[in-house]
Amino acid sequence: MFLAAQEAAPQPQGGGMGFLIMMVAIFAIMWFFMIRPQQKRQKEVRNFQNQLQEGTRVITGSGIYGTVKRIDIETNRVQLEIAKGVVVEIDKSQLMADTSAMSTKQPEK
Repeated sequence: MFLAAQEAAPQPQGGGMGFLIMMVAIFAIMWFFMIRPQQKRQKEVRNFQNQLQEGTRVITGSGIYGTVKRIDIETNRVQLEIAKGVVVEIDKSQLMADTSAMSTKQPEK
């Protein structure tokens, strides 16, 4: 009877290597579709912030549109005119895009 119980017991599967390959493949897919595009976008924003000039029409991270009036490199702050005569001072890292470049882009089909 003991012999019959041993024969009926399921044999261990050799899935250790297959599981490891599957996990590596899932990570590679996640990196290619999620992490890589985000890093590319962050690099574009950083380049935009570093090449910023006075008079550029921009949009902030909170959605405020304005024109750059003055850039203070030492404190990393930007004076932004959001309406005629209304100037606010914000951190340079909050500037996300050049609105003049956004309006000249052609919509993708």
